[in-house]
Amino acid sequence: MTTVVSPAPAPTFLKTSGSRRAKNSLATVFVTGSFLLALIPLIWLLWTVISKGLKVILDSSWWTETQRNIGYQNPGGGALHAIVGTIQQVLLCTIISVPIAIMVGIYLVEYGTGRLARATTFMVDILTGIPSIVAALFIYALFVSTLHGTIAGWMVSLALVILMVPVIVRTTEEMLKLVPNELREAAYALGVPKWKTIAKVVVPTAFTGIVTGIVLGVARVAGETAPLLILVGYSADMNANLFHGFQGALPTMIKEQFGNLNHATGNGAYHLDANGNRVAGAAANYAPDRMWGAALTLIIIVLALNILARFIGRFNKVAK
Repeated sequence: MTTVVSPAPAPTFLKTSGSRRAKNSLATVFVTGSFLLALIPLIWLLWTVISKGLKVILDSSWWTETQRNIGYQNPGGGALHAIVGTIQQVLLCTIISVPIAIMVGIYLVEYGTGRLARATTFMVDILTGIPSIVAALFIYALFVSTLHGTIAGWMVSLALVILMVPVIVRTTEEMLKLVPNELREAAYALGVPKWKTIAKVVVPTAFTGIVTGIVLGVARVAGETAPLLILVGYSADMNANLFHGFQGALPTMIKEQFGNLNHATGNGAYHLDANGNRVAGAAANYAPDRMWGAALTLIIIVLALNILARFIGRFNKVAK
């Protein structure tokens, strides 16, 4: 004779009440709506920059020429000088910032105790919210006013270091805290020294997150304008020397072109012909196209860095 056993009733704590389901649905709608709402300005911004700047950057001269002797009424010219300046300044800043920030993050998580660790955390918190113009004025006061140096691109990099270090420190801290303590304890049980455990186990495990923090730091400083205005100025010609003279950069190129938006417009406008004579009527103004092109170029550089970071992180994960 076969006995049919009826399934046991579900425990009371597993039952979902109608009010719970309603709250869950409401929260889902709220979060999804917030996400879509946040996408609106992002998509609008990207569409505006791409639609207005794409035509300019598709011209090969944009990547191979500078703005030397190119006025707002002259077609042609490119952003090579600004691209080179931005890459050089950000690269030097990254070379200085990354080792310092990672070491500080490792210290705070793996070694930091007592007053020194608390003071370090406090200083990192302060640096996180410091305005870029304050960092620029500090570098100017130290190297120009006190040490009587001359403004140049390397000073911009030093100012950007002040802005970049706290971003990487914070990200490195959080990523190292996510590494399971079991990995550390297993290494210690095998007699591996602490410094080697950090170098061979902890840091590689958190590598992807650390690289993401570096990219966030680069994105944080790549578009800063205040240090450029105070510490290096702007040159429409190529200057690949970080240690001498004015140097172009994409943010200051945008500012320079923005200053030309209203030229030769309005009632009574005139422009100069080839002989330098006044001719009635507004001249063509190519400044808006270059301004949007420079903005789109800056976005492309930051996007390329993000893609590179994801590529590096993907092929450098510790095998589980």
